[in-house]
Amino acid sequence: MPSERTLGDGERTFGDGVPTRGLGQLKKAASEARSRCQWSREGDPLYLAYHDEEWGVPSHDDRHLFEMLILEGAQAGLSWSTILAKREGYRSAFCGFDAGSVASFGGEDVQRLLGDASIVRNRRKIESAIGNARATLEIQSEIGSLDRFLWGMSGDLIDEAPRSPADVPSETEASRAMSRELKRRGFRFVGPTICYAVMQAVGMVNDHVESCFRRQEISGT
Repeated sequence: MPSERTLGDGERTFGDGVPTRGLGQLKKAASEARSRCQWSREGDPLYLAYHDEEWGVPSHDDRHLFEMLILEGAQAGLSWSTILAKREGYRSAFCGFDAGSVASFGGEDVQRLLGDASIVRNRRKIESAIGNARATLEIQSEIGSLDRFLWGMSGDLIDEAPRSPADVPSETEASRAMSRELKRRGFRFVGPTICYAVMQAVGMVNDHVESCFRRQEISGT
């Protein structure tokens, strides 16, 4: 562990002589020098954090899986940056993405949410989120967990690194099968493209491009 000493003006420095106030700048520079997927939009802290810390990491938490189904569905026709900016609003409006609580929402809740500027105020998307929560409870009751259900439909996944964004599909046979089954169970806003986006987000596939620093980090976990 590096030793620490104090400079004459009271500023601390580590054993390599770098002042602590400069460590943050060094870390920032190192972060900016990393190669990332093109979509990560460097300069947008929400986008960077989502790319660097969350996207593509395997998730088996039912609440997080339900969250991504809701958020990816809400994105339909919009940019992901819009949804990321409203994520905390969604978390508050939809009870921390607790499916049991959201499933109990009624007409008054729909009206309340239609007046909530912190989320996408689209009636069909709001009502679908409530319906999807109820369908999630049915899956949990029947199968045991949303995790078991979704990952059971992930198919034979190929961990072949895409060389560029052009190599990343918008949907696959596995996402089409997932979409069909979710729709059969009453889910809405779960087309094949949305399902594939969910699969990417929760780590069912690792679509970080070959040159992205996160590619190997996730593959090695």
